[in-house]
Amino acid sequence: MSRLLIVEDEEHLATGLKFNLEAEGYRVVVYESGEAALELLSNDGDDVDLVLLDVMLPGIDGFEVVQQLRAGGNFVPVMMLTARGQNEDVLRGFELGADDYLPKPFDLSILIARIQGLLRRKTWLAQRSGQIGQGSPDEFSFGDRRIDFVRQVFAKNGSEMRLTLMEAELLRYLVRHEGQNVEREVLLEDVWGMRRDTDTRTIDNFVVRLRRTIEDDPSDPQHLQTVRGVGYRFVANPRRRRPEPS
Repeated sequence: MSRLLIVEDEEHLATGLKFNLEAEGYRVVVYESGEAALELLSNDGDDVDLVLLDVMLPGIDGFEVVQQLRAGGNFVPVMMLTARGQNEDVLRGFELGADDYLPKPFDLSILIARIQGLLRRKTWLAQRSGQIGQGSPDEFSFGDRRIDFVRQVFAKNGSEMRLTLMEAELLRYLVRHEGQNVEREVLLEDVWGMRRDTDTRTIDNFVVRLRRTIEDDPSDPQHLQTVRGVGYRFVANPRRRRPEPS
């Protein structure tokens, strides 16, 4: 039986969610603040299978909570609940390491379906972890670098770095379209599931951070290249070139 952590300071909403999710067979614990949630996850995090995290909280907000979790190496699935559903909030949550989002108000059946989807992915990743071999479609190597999309790990020179779900999904998408110019708007729609008219600046910031992981010199990216006025291009084996401004 999966254990869910709800971090929500609106008592009526938290109570309703707890009642309905317990009726679905989940074990549910509710906390009203980000500080309390972080304390629980630091002491008893292995027993939590998924976090429903409100953005607007007293004290530290949901963004800070997910940022601290990921910085501390905790990759429990996190679904962020946004009061307004603004695209900027959604993209910021993904940038910090959230796995999914749902704008309020939401339909209970949709919430349950999204929870089930994240839990299935977690179970699948656990089953697949350690079973991926070289040449698998779930793994991609270029030079001395390797991306394991299932374990969400980037490896270089024997050192491994954990990727967030969205980092892994963005790299997977660009690898599948290796050598092609991919528009920012296409990335928004196909990777993030956002409308094409969403502000793309957060994607640019996301890519800048991702370059710090995969590039030798992030200021002169050779693999995750900028295509001026268009978007980005992934090149596995680049020729040396003049850098384009990012």
